[in-house]
Amino acid sequence: MIECEGLVKIFKTNDLEVVALQGLNISIKTGEMMAIIGNSGSGKSTLLNILGGLDRPSAGQVKVGDWDLLKITDKQLVEYKRHTVGFIWQNNARNLLPYLTALENVETPMMLSGKMDRAYAMQLLEWVGLKHRMHNKLQQLSGGEQQRVAIAISLANRPKLLLADEPTGSVDTKTSDMIMQIFRKMNEELGVTIVIVTHDLSLAGKVDRVVAIRDGLTSTEFVKRNPNLDLLASNSKIEDAHEEYVVVDRVGRLQVPKEYLQHLNIDQKASMEFDGDKIIIKSPNELEDKV
Repeated sequence: MIECEGLVKIFKTNDLEVVALQGLNISIKTGEMMAIIGNSGSGKSTLLNILGGLDRPSAGQVKVGDWDLLKITDKQLVEYKRHTVGFIWQNNARNLLPYLTALENVETPMMLSGKMDRAYAMQLLEWVGLKHRMHNKLQQLSGGEQQRVAIAISLANRPKLLLADEPTGSVDTKTSDMIMQIFRKMNEELGVTIVIVTHDLSLAGKVDRVVAIRDGLTSTEFVKRNPNLDLLASNSKIEDAHEEYVVVDRVGRLQVPKEYLQHLNIDQKASMEFDGDKIIIKSPNELEDKV
């Protein structure tokens, strides 16, 4: 569904350049439900904005389905955002029109694309547990209910890809669990590929795969140990439910976790040995001590 290779994004002002993505590689399968985590400034939201068609990549390759987002025209970009991708933000104000009812909000993207389907709009609101609230205006809905309306809106034009930027950041734990259950239901029943950006490791532990981004590059990846494990039904931590891997790109680069480097006092250089079945990384100081 998504293939990024050597993806670069540079933001420029008059006298400043910021490299947000430094050659990022990531592959996401059709029908996958996964999360992207990383500290503030790591590049995860930049990646999401590029996948959502909100930002243009500077270099590299980024493909979503049949779309090449590096070569896409402005006209094609409108078509892509209208029919291929759905977006959910943490801030409800970016998702919703306050003077419309919940049902009218869901119908708005349908009208803009010329494919009005009231029955499907009502079905979406029923799926997110708002059948009894569909004719209420936004000020009559709680924050959690508004976020569920936003999920229904994102699916209004039957996208193949759903992107969610901190979708549970402004709701309580109970509502957060409910939203994750909705995501899982949509993923399984509609086959929608779902990519969630989050700081919340407990939330990340409820998906099949987690990719960590550091300094504009993929660093580590967590893959669910047991494919049959119901993550939504458990309160397990990400490290309990997932196996952690260091990501090696196509030219052999990897990011060693910072805590490992600090423990070995490795700063700019390290020695590497291959003993037949293991690769061993050592601090240069260790060699100097032996000499």
